[in-house]
Amino acid sequence: MNAVTAVPAGETTKHAMVRTLTELDVEYAFTLPGLGVTWMLDEFYAKRKDVRVVLTRGEQVASIMAQVVGRLTGKPGVYMGQGPFASTTGAFGILEAYFSGSPMLVLTDTSCYDGFGMYGVYQTMTGDYGAADVRNVMKTMTKATYYATEPHEAVYAIQQAYKQANLPRQGPTAVVLKSPIIRREMPQQERVQLYPAQGYQEVVMPKPDGKGLAALAEMVRGAKRPVLVVGNGMQNARGRKAVAALAERFGLAVATSYNGKGIVDETSAVSVGMLGTWGMKSANAAVTSADVLVVVGASLGADYIKFRSADFIKPGVQRIAQIDVDPRNAGWVYPVELALCADGSDALEALLEHDLGAAQRDARLAWIADVNASHPVSLDVPAAAPGMLNNADIIKTLDTFLTPDDLLTLDAGTNRIWATTTLKIRTPGQLIVPGGIGGMGWGAPAAAATKLVHPEKNVVCLTGDGGFAMTMNVMATCVQENLPITVVVANNSGLGMVRDNLKERRIAVDFSTTDFAQIARGMGCRGVNVTTREQLAAALAEARASGVPTVIDVTVDPASSHVDVSDY
Repeated sequence: MNAVTAVPAGETTKHAMVRTLTELDVEYAFTLPGLGVTWMLDEFYAKRKDVRVVLTRGEQVASIMAQVVGRLTGKPGVYMGQGPFASTTGAFGILEAYFSGSPMLVLTDTSCYDGFGMYGVYQTMTGDYGAADVRNVMKTMTKATYYATEPHEAVYAIQQAYKQANLPRQGPTAVVLKSPIIRREMPQQERVQLYPAQGYQEVVMPKPDGKGLAALAEMVRGAKRPVLVVGNGMQNARGRKAVAALAERFGLAVATSYNGKGIVDETSAVSVGMLGTWGMKSANAAVTSADVLVVVGASLGADYIKFRSADFIKPGVQRIAQIDVDPRNAGWVYPVELALCADGSDALEALLEHDLGAAQRDARLAWIADVNASHPVSLDVPAAAPGMLNNADIIKTLDTFLTPDDLLTLDAGTNRIWATTTLKIRTPGQLIVPGGIGGMGWGAPAAAATKLVHPEKNVVCLTGDGGFAMTMNVMATCVQENLPITVVVANNSGLGMVRDNLKERRIAVDFSTTDFAQIARGMGCRGVNVTTREQLAAALAEARASGVPTVIDVTVDPASSHVDVSDY
């Protein structure tokens, strides 16, 4: 397995790079090609049965799709682009991967046109005369950036970048290629030898400390109101199973971060929902009144701890333990009584062997039920203007529509807050959200990538008109790649969240009227306009059965405000 890899006579760098990607079992590569990537396309064509190259209409969409593939599969999604554009218009998905811990591999180049990098050639990213420096730009938003100036370095860099993207905490890595080497022949070298990619990839993580687990079990055992605060680190099949098993066995309340929303069935006896300013009042009440908090795979970001409100999480009053795969993160935001460095799934599975207070299970479940009953989700809001829907109408319709065979992606803005605060996710893992930089325009490309990974599922995206307009060209990609997603556009002709916050000061928040259904039809999709709940329900059902990418343009009352359902 680890024998030296022989370099075939005449093999080019680009051939060796594509061969390396196939050794790593890369299934998809997303791109809007330019210069160095263009030079590699013939090699990808030769391997088209192994690697599917997805052509997008822009670098932003390509980078988002690669990030989502990484998030859903746990293996780095590959994004390829020319240096000046991969690092700018394509930065969106890279930053999302960096902030949210999604494994991702970026392949780009210096765009230096056969050695003219020092002579001010346009698009050059070498950092020389009149040029920006793609290597330094990439370093600001990746775990690691590798710069390959020789053919052998290109292969080794891919092997190492793929590995580093996968290691805790997962994230994006980049390989920057000196452009001329891409078409160069691989030299025969005795001293700089290459080895198969898999020999670098296998890493066995250490198991949780036994004494730490025992101490944590002892802390929870005597608690009357213990709460598991669960985050993005547990948003995977194994993590979700471990959280549910531990919570149900010992009657532990589960409050999730935004990224963790839907880790457990939010209608189950142990769930109190998502916490934070834009979360559920039941979760906030449970965290506030808890006597023990166990934070697992969660960063305790300011937005979901109510921006450190003094009466929310109370170190010294509440006992707090934190489990995180990275020791730097445990006890970062708040001081904790116990910090356990471990993979969250390993830790929770090991805790199942301990008694965390089984005798108090029924009393704890009764407390959780009382919290939920005292803080119900309410969609009792003012009716929409005639010919329009309220955001509450969309949530009610989705709540009825979604089944275990559906996946839902969100975007940014007021529509997302309505979903996080009022939509209870019944199927663990059903919700896929932009939880890194959380920017507008993420939802529809995320839905397209989700459909690639899960073709057996019906994939729905809820987005606003502001976000959808940014990346709606992905619908053309969906037609081209046969990805029948459904996009529900909550069209309130403006930036809803900003508008809500400005109240009557309507500055730079209102858009001209846009018919997204008509635009969708122009790209070869189905386009439907709806103004009633009945029409929306029918359109969702028809889209699910159609097998065609569909955009449902929902006319939403601009007065429908997220403030009505937020826990400020």
